[in-house]
Amino acid sequence: MVRKMGVYAVLAFCLYGLFIYWYLFHFANTSLPFEYQGSKADPSTFLNGRELDLSEEYSKIRNLLFFLSTPFEWLFYFLILLFGFSKAFKRWADQSAKVKALRMPIYLIWLSLFAFAATFPLNYISYSLSRTYHISTQTFASWMKDELIDFWINYGTWLIIVPVLYWLMKKSQKRWWLYGWLLSVPFTLFMMFLQPVVIDPLYNDFYPLKNKELETKILALAEKAHIPAQHVFEVNMADKTNALNAYVSGIGSNARIVLWDTTLNRLNDNQILFIMAHEICHYVEKHIYFGIAGYLLLSLLGLYLTYKIMNWTVRKWGKELKIDDVRDIRSLPLFFMILSLLLFLASPLTNLASRYEEKRADQYAIEMTKNPEAAISSFQELTRSGLSEVNPPLLVKIFRYTHPSMLDRISMLEEYEITHRNQQ
Repeated sequence: MVRKMGVYAVLAFCLYGLFIYWYLFHFANTSLPFEYQGSKADPSTFLNGRELDLSEEYSKIRNLLFFLSTPFEWLFYFLILLFGFSKAFKRWADQSAKVKALRMPIYLIWLSLFAFAATFPLNYISYSLSRTYHISTQTFASWMKDELIDFWINYGTWLIIVPVLYWLMKKSQKRWWLYGWLLSVPFTLFMMFLQPVVIDPLYNDFYPLKNKELETKILALAEKAHIPAQHVFEVNMADKTNALNAYVSGIGSNARIVLWDTTLNRLNDNQILFIMAHEICHYVEKHIYFGIAGYLLLSLLGLYLTYKIMNWTVRKWGKELKIDDVRDIRSLPLFFMILSLLLFLASPLTNLASRYEEKRADQYAIEMTKNPEAAISSFQELTRSGLSEVNPPLLVKIFRYTHPSMLDRISMLEEYEITHRNQQ
């Protein structure tokens, strides 16, 4: 039975991969609707033939890797349970730890190392792909350093969460999911507060904007929105990527609006001011707080569903998965697998909410700067630098896109430009 379940799981993953490959490479139509051809949203008007080909190739492969990586994670955790690795990790932890308190950290390090090794090939392929298409400029040593930082941050985070979670399971078999969620609220807020000043600097160098002339313009823009100037930062990314970006992170006094130096190097002042106005909207309309609230509500539902699904799974297939009791640490891969599955299923909803906020930010920015030409050209340059698809396939947009497509963004700005011109 165990062997059959393993074969069926691998076969299901392979069939899923073939379907995704067929969808992305043979079925999905990414050509522009007729009414947008020749418009400023048409990539043929601002990309050359070579760039168009590279964009199509890169996007298809990158999307394929995305759709394979998360189900591969489910397969990994399922096989870890099915073939007794989770049971072995617990046995190794029990044998090597003289102090009982060290058993869970040792179990976690074994599980984390196996997960890192299993997912490393896909991560490396993604890195190599971005290097091949000149998106990434990062050396292997630098990339490996970031991977190891990711590993230890994730391990440290779970080392805090997992012992508390399983202690709650033993104390309250029916309500652990609720008590766990209540504890996650302050923990999430604390991590969001620390993110810009503790975690992000582990990866990159942050400093106040060096271009003082541009800083003066940004300060004037920020003043209109009643934003303190100290929340604008520049981050060194040129050694890692050719892509452009800006974002908002953190909460409270640690909230920051951040510009990549690649954005500063590739865009002119008017284009940067539009992007800054976009990020200012996130700050003004408190999108990050709405995001946290939405995340906490979904996590409450997610933990409840995880509780129900874990109990049902152990009752039905506990013997095959080598789990006698949900409260046993051997059930942790099952917890991770269910959580990952629920996050994937929830991504269309969270992405939809994010796209709405990003659309609001675009509208806010163009009303604030009233420079559609700079806005459109900035999005065109973002498309070029990242080899982005202007009109992605539907499934890609639903499951991957936290921002509106470039077709939606540029066409909205073009409509504003036409309307604004007619009103003058």
